[in-house]
Amino acid sequence: MAKTTSDKADFGGALKNLEGTLEEYLVKKAPFQLPENVKEIIVKFAPYLAILGVVMGIPGVLALLGAGTILAPLGFVGGMMTGRPFLGIGFIINVLFLGAIVLLEALAIPGLFSRSKKAWTFLYWSALVGVVQNIVSFNVGGLVIGGLISMYFLFQVKEYYK
Repeated sequence: MAKTTSDKADFGGALKNLEGTLEEYLVKKAPFQLPENVKEIIVKFAPYLAILGVVMGIPGVLALLGAGTILAPLGFVGGMMTGRPFLGIGFIINVLFLGAIVLLEALAIPGLFSRSKKAWTFLYWSALVGVVQNIVSFNVGGLVIGGLISMYFLFQVKEYYK
């Protein structure tokens, strides 16, 4: 088989195309733009919000590393013993996604203080992982509301990261 390479065929090209499409609809064709002072406030507090997200995600990451077994007897309180056979697999998948999101947010923190494009890209990837998590979990509400809102704010402030 002959191997063909094109910008649209590889994963990086697909991500670039997706980013361009999202920018088109969430910035240029958006029904309303955030005021400049609101964008500045978001960019100013973004590093601290990322730190908060990482700190809040640490318990999930610890569960990924096995600390969740300590709390397993209390799982019935959270609805784990409802007779759904694949709930444990769903938990593991969600914790893996959470680990990826926390890692990407942690990688973004230093660059958020200096407003680097690389930090914005880490947050963008984190939001994409969250969207994929909602698709895999069949969480339509989280996908539409959380995914759309996070992408909207990310793309509204993208110009501040160089």
